[in-house]
Amino acid sequence: MPVLTTQFKHVSYLWDDARAASLAGDEVGLLIYRSNLLGADLRLTNYGGGNTSCKAMAKNPLTGEETEVMWVKGSGGDLGTLKKNGLAALYVDRLRSLKNVYRGLEFEDEMVELFNHCIYDLNSKAPSIDTPLHGFLPFKHIDHLHPDAAIAIAAAKDSERITKELFSGTIGWVKWQKPGFDLGLELKRCLDENPGIRGIMLGSHGLFTWGDTAYESYVNTLEVIERCAEYLQDNIGKKKPVFGGVKIPSLPKEKRLQQAATLAPVLRGLCSSAKNMIGHFTDDDRVLEYINSNDLERLAPLGTSCPDHFLRTKISPLVISLSPGEELKGVISIKEKLAPAFEAYRKMYADYYNSCKHPNSPSIRDANPVVILYPGVGMFTFAKDKQTARVAGEFYINAINVMKGAEAISEYTSLPRQEAFNIEYWLLEEAKLQRMPKPKALSGRIALITGSAGGIGKAIAKKFADEGACVLINDNDESRLQTAKGEFENQYGKDIFAAEILDVTKADTIKKAFDAAALAFGGVDIVVNNAGISISKPIEDHTEKDWNLLYDILVKGQFLVTQAGTEVMRKQDMGGDVLNIVSKNALVSGPNNAGYGSAKAAQLHLSRLNAAELGKDNIRVNVVNPDAVISDSKIWAGAWAEGRAKAYGITVEELPSFYAKRTLLNEIILPEDIANGCLAFVGGLLSKSTGNILNVDGGVAAGFVR
Repeated sequence: MPVLTTQFKHVSYLWDDARAASLAGDEVGLLIYRSNLLGADLRLTNYGGGNTSCKAMAKNPLTGEETEVMWVKGSGGDLGTLKKNGLAALYVDRLRSLKNVYRGLEFEDEMVELFNHCIYDLNSKAPSIDTPLHGFLPFKHIDHLHPDAAIAIAAAKDSERITKELFSGTIGWVKWQKPGFDLGLELKRCLDENPGIRGIMLGSHGLFTWGDTAYESYVNTLEVIERCAEYLQDNIGKKKPVFGGVKIPSLPKEKRLQQAATLAPVLRGLCSSAKNMIGHFTDDDRVLEYINSNDLERLAPLGTSCPDHFLRTKISPLVISLSPGEELKGVISIKEKLAPAFEAYRKMYADYYNSCKHPNSPSIRDANPVVILYPGVGMFTFAKDKQTARVAGEFYINAINVMKGAEAISEYTSLPRQEAFNIEYWLLEEAKLQRMPKPKALSGRIALITGSAGGIGKAIAKKFADEGACVLINDNDESRLQTAKGEFENQYGKDIFAAEILDVTKADTIKKAFDAAALAFGGVDIVVNNAGISISKPIEDHTEKDWNLLYDILVKGQFLVTQAGTEVMRKQDMGGDVLNIVSKNALVSGPNNAGYGSAKAAQLHLSRLNAAELGKDNIRVNVVNPDAVISDSKIWAGAWAEGRAKAYGITVEELPSFYAKRTLLNEIILPEDIANGCLAFVGGLLSKSTGNILNVDGGVAAGFVR
């Protein structure tokens, strides 16, 4: 085994002796600990990629005798967050005995079903296709990772020679082969022919390393990857310019982001011809170095090599031909320039499918690109949800790193088209896709809700997030928005929401918020005009300032936000929804309410006007009328509550029960009730309804529309 060292420059040594000592004697616990450390460093493996294992003695529940059991990362999951319930546990002797019934490469898939006959822990995770790759190697602890540094060598044209020379024969090499039972036998054959090796490089795929203990395996893994990274570092840019040198310069940062925000909704619409996609954008320096290079035109069509990369990024990216600083104002002209490239990509993908498919292959999937490269600006990725789009972008950066390294030491090679197809349309992968949960009502949709840091707006944002939407929360109060951000991050994580300051009376902040939604998710499908203010005064006390403030926020604000949202929706050409949170007061006259009530009536009629105008764009405009939503309301925390209590001759504390008693259903109305009303409009069941009003007020007869 190698000399143990903790001196690393290219990987992170995270082992804690005290933590490991607390797990002494618990090989499974040490496996999980080691896995989490490996997964914490993305230079070692990418999200959801790689697998680890350990073999330990355990009691056979049927005989009481000690038997060897292999614990290995199961199907799916991520090393960085792996827990015991993410492991598969199998009898080693049973697993190895399957070679007696193995019928050859044509019958690989039937072996996966036979893994179930080897299960030791009936509550463990389903075994993955990589299970035999660990099972036939004799070592107690094994790591199979996809580090960029190793894959760069694995994907080099003369990978085998480089591997042997770099490690002086201490790392074996196995040519590319689809993961499965036969590859497990090939790894064992490589070890038998090269006794004493410390690992095996899999051509175009990744790395296997091992040790007799969890610590030895961990350090061996780090040392091998460190040596690979060091070798690449010594060669990158030394013999030839990186990626053939710079072809075009990047736009300045601010202009890159503006171009990306302007273009993202157009790209999203073009990518969503089959189903709604969510986007992600990055202008990471590694991306810019690649997309601005002379070699982009040669390398991009080759696609990726590692199956983990390929499955998430598709056969190859789409490189768009717009110049970095091109004017992007005319939606029609932009689409005219881009549409042919998308049509050509879909045809390329269909040709790829038709030329590689087998008689039993699954039907062709969405032919749109996942990765879109805009030289001088950055990279867009589109997928079914934000996490998948973001991870696709991360994996393509991994692929860029691999290409950069392979080109520095040799020549980059990708998976042959047929091999790539066999991975993408593998029946086992198809079965995994079929097991995915059904999309939620708002999956693939993006919502911007004004005033969503509290009260009704926050309830709507949470309801939409619960139903699968991505949401742009915003407020004109920085402190309130920061509190809401913390709440959303704890409840939903960073992939579900973005946040931005938005004052509906200021067009520049509105544009900034929609740009933020475009950069974070690709655009906007649902606009909810919820931001509001209330002023309750007798006519003699009502000032011109009061009047202007009410109309600026409620009427002008609704108009400006709807105008900006419509612009984005038209770029996407996917239709959309505008929901206006108005009020019972738009229909009902009440005391001390001239300014507020008339502004609400203006909001209501503006909604009708917008519905009539935007129907041709398949943009639906509907209204939800709440009444007396007091809970968590910024409006009711101020003078409005006092004004309404005074108008009705009661105390502020009596308001909730007062409002409930005057309703037909005798109900107190909560923010969640308004959120449910909004979902009714946008959840899919009312997709052919526009210009409607839904009262969510417990039943106020005077507020009936007809």
